[in-house]
Amino acid sequence: MSDLSTKPYLIRAIYEWCADSGLTPYLAVRVDRQTRVPMSYVKDGEIVLNLSVDAVKNLHMGNDEITCGGRFGGVPQEIIVPIAAVIGIFAKETGQGLVFQGQETAPTQLGSEEGDNRPPDNPPPTKPRLRVVK
Repeated sequence: MSDLSTKPYLIRAIYEWCADSGLTPYLAVRVDRQTRVPMSYVKDGEIVLNLSVDAVKNLHMGNDEITCGGRFGGVPQEIIVPIAAVIGIFAKETGQGLVFQGQETAPTQLGSEEGDNRPPDNPPPTKPRLRVVK
């Protein structure tokens, strides 16, 4: 039995689907100490990154982290996002994509309530909020 996570594979699949469909892939990230992003763009501990070919360079989507270079306010920045910090990936234009609930639980489609198997006595976690970044 393998202990490889499906999360990086699903992120790459949605990214490729966006690219093949002519859509803009956005990555929602929960910022922690291992996440390297421009902190001035972080709101409520989260950031949404545009991963389109026009927005980033040297994009590498590995099994442990996503790395690329991007410009924020015209200033080049190196971006490092651990896979564990990824909240979801979706198409800007349609909102379709995946949101990852918890650390390594199965993803659900954005806006879907399916897959919630928690007992009713547990309080529901706060849902990730995705915002359009222009």
